[in-house]
Amino acid sequence: MDKRVLLVGGGKSFMVTSIAKELTENGFEVIRAEADVTAIERIENRPSVYLVYVDDIDEMLDFFVYLKDKSVEDDISISIIGSSDEIEKINKKISKDYFAAVFERPVNVKELARQMIGVVEQEEVRLQKKRILVVDDDGTMLRTIKSWLSEKYQVFMSNSGMNAITFLAKNKVDLILLDYEMPVTTGPKVLEMLRSEPATSSIPVMFLTVKSDKESVMQVLSLKPEKYLLKTMPPAELLANIDEFFEQQKIKNYG
Repeated sequence: MDKRVLLVGGGKSFMVTSIAKELTENGFEVIRAEADVTAIERIENRPSVYLVYVDDIDEMLDFFVYLKDKSVEDDISISIIGSSDEIEKINKKISKDYFAAVFERPVNVKELARQMIGVVEQEEVRLQKKRILVVDDDGTMLRTIKSWLSEKYQVFMSNSGMNAITFLAKNKVDLILLDYEMPVTTGPKVLEMLRSEPATSSIPVMFLTVKSDKESVMQVLSLKPEKYLLKTMPPAELLANIDEFFEQQKIKNYG
């Protein structure tokens, strides 16, 4: 089990130091950082588990918006420590669904460490799931698809074709769900780009679109997508198609 955690909080805070010490004594590898976007982005091989100590909520609200975006793009696990008022302010900006655990101050560091073991265990289970990248310029659709699939799969989201290409340069996925109509770089163009690069040419791609006309379907058949699915299908049907695809892959690999 990977017991690494990124502990975000004031470097001179006695409480943050106590939390770091207790986590270390419980077998965690603790990487500490200030609530600074630039500093965190510079950390190589960052853990997927973040624990954030809130010490100045007014200054940190923008940082939490960054974390929300990171949880969407990189699918990280975020836990927070704060007062009841601070937690309430955060939840007005960011849904509590984004947090793996919430600890209200004053906090018992020993109990916090025990609960963080559970958070890491949950993250370990999640990281074993197949990885799906959903590419769509509609933010509402991205969040909807993520909510449908997240129980069974790791879901990453990209709101444009070029962002998807950039994401895939650094991250591996098992399947891409690709919108057909997008500004600047269309779905078919994205698939052409993926097929032309050795690193991405073999990634399975399914179109997920509202375009059901024969001309649109025929245009991408030569690029050999795994499936051509419609956004109007019920959630259970979409999930069944993805489940079936991975089952067929398993049979192919072990058959």
